[in-house]
Amino acid sequence: MTIGILFVCTANLCRSPTAEGVFRSLAAKAGLADAFEIDSAGTGASHVGQPPTKPAIDAAAARGYDITGIRARQITGEDIRHFDHVLAMTRGHLVEMRWLAPRDLAGKPQLLMSYAPPLGVLDIPDPFGGTVDDYERAIGMIEAATRGLLAKLTPEVKKAI
Repeated sequence: MTIGILFVCTANLCRSPTAEGVFRSLAAKAGLADAFEIDSAGTGASHVGQPPTKPAIDAAAARGYDITGIRARQITGEDIRHFDHVLAMTRGHLVEMRWLAPRDLAGKPQLLMSYAPPLGVLDIPDPFGGTVDDYERAIGMIEAATRGLLAKLTPEVKKAI
């Protein structure tokens, strides 16, 4: 059994590839790498094929995550059908994905931050074009939420093994 996880932001250049890299690393450290199909995408198509931004790569590397091999792609309605968990970085992305989703799956996309400890924040701000602190803030929120996601899914995975 493999659980599909798709992380989604605007251009698939900063937040969603970071979330993909963080979750991939956490799953590997937990000995669960083979239990997940992990990917990321953007709601827009303007950067398809491009790698994450240098500041995103640097912020991830500073915390031990390698996102250099990820390339931007645009989410499709089929992605929403295929992946078990489709996770938005913001409420705006959530609205876009629910519009894109096949009608019977419009409720499937969720906010990534719904898996974080209560921080009083629902959206992970876009660090694109921002400061190092903006990237650090985003990756900290992503780490909190992806840890929560892995904690929630681990019992399901272990039961299936």
